[in-house]
Amino acid sequence: MDEFDFLVIGSGSGLDVANVAANQGQSVAVVEKGPLGGTCLNRGCIPSKLLLYHADVLETIERADEFHIDADVNDVAFDEIVRDVNEEVEADAESIRRGLRSSSAHELFEGEGRFVDERTVEISGGEDDGTRLRADTVLIAAGTRPSVPDIDGLEETNYLTSTQALQLESQPDHLIIVGGGYIAAELGHFFGTFGTDVTIIGRRPTLLPEADEEVAAAFTDRYADRFIVHTGHAATAVSEANGAVTVEARPYEYGPNGGILEDEAPVTVSGDELLIAAGRVPNTDTLNPKATGVETDTRGFIETDEYLQTTADGVWALGDIVGEYLLKHSANHEARTAVRNIFGDELQPVDYSAMPFAVFASPEVAGVGALEQDLRAAGHEYATNTYRYENTARGDAMHAEGFVKVLIDLEGEILGCHIIGPEASSLIQEVVVAMKAGTGTVQDIRDAVHIHPALPEVVQRAFSGGFTRGDDGDHHHR
Repeated sequence: MDEFDFLVIGSGSGLDVANVAANQGQSVAVVEKGPLGGTCLNRGCIPSKLLLYHADVLETIERADEFHIDADVNDVAFDEIVRDVNEEVEADAESIRRGLRSSSAHELFEGEGRFVDERTVEISGGEDDGTRLRADTVLIAAGTRPSVPDIDGLEETNYLTSTQALQLESQPDHLIIVGGGYIAAELGHFFGTFGTDVTIIGRRPTLLPEADEEVAAAFTDRYADRFIVHTGHAATAVSEANGAVTVEARPYEYGPNGGILEDEAPVTVSGDELLIAAGRVPNTDTLNPKATGVETDTRGFIETDEYLQTTADGVWALGDIVGEYLLKHSANHEARTAVRNIFGDELQPVDYSAMPFAVFASPEVAGVGALEQDLRAAGHEYATNTYRYENTARGDAMHAEGFVKVLIDLEGEILGCHIIGPEASSLIQEVVVAMKAGTGTVQDIRDAVHIHPALPEVVQRAFSGGFTRGDDGDHHHR
């Protein structure tokens, strides 16, 4: 059996922690069954955002007539776009692999790791098949994979997950997407902008159901203008014949007492490609974590305490597999906490406050902090204000649609901020900094000088008066 000081399963954000161990002179084992770099680099945020920027460029050109500019797109080399992006991703993954292979401080084991004993992992597959590794400290950072729902006929039907969709060099004529979250929104935008007919089927009443309710409603309305959208529907059956995929979706009432509405007529949609974008599941089922004393929750995510320690001595976990925020920047944040706690003298809890998110669709969406629907459900006193892009000079110049919505408590503390519109992912950052590094009140935004007439003025104005009590039934005013 090979003995190490530190062992990490997964080569995404967990590799950041392994590198610190190596820099401190520890012997380090890295176990990875796929390309190096984890989900973000290979199957997630990097390839998707590289592809989406191409869609944004095309969309900008196609809107040129709004600004009295006559512009035509003569050709789009769709296959070359996809190929270039994936070649770039593969080169980055191979660069990480070469770095680990050439390192005297790391030893890379390429195969699937599975716990067989206390802090002991056996490798399955590849040239290291059957090798057993044991370490004093183990970090589980093995991520998640696309969830595949139980739909009648799906096992006999060719379908895409997000992984295959990001590598699809042949553009579909009609793409059917099952799922209404951020993956569905982003990939719908990518394929739809390049001319694919898109149909989206989602169980929830709106797309982006994890976003603020007003943002989600506005986003759904915009997507309903762009695509065929069936919210409040569950895909119940799938079939394939003569190169066409057919999906039957039945009306669905979401909620603890909800379900398929059997008395209402189903919707039937046919297309040439089917994308299943129904969330993510943790890779714990391949790890056999109980063999090392690591407990999981009812969804299969690894249980950790506030310091990212698991239920087993010497075993830590971070990233998507712990199920807090399935976001790369959250995993990086957790990695910094893990470094302090594994190698430092004093344990510090991971701080998830002011954790932002963004959806790189069209329109773009971003948010941080509390959602209005959650504040209302909890009976929390709050006030809210909304300011529209087009009421600023820059927003007007851009012909921008969208709004910034602010939620505060009655003392002026920022509870949340939610944005739909151009550059939302950048505009939210000012609010994140105020919540994390400032006083956390509206004064942080109000008192800062904002460049005129730059787009951040829409954030400043949303924070600058006009707030309405949100618990008095009159919180939808503009």
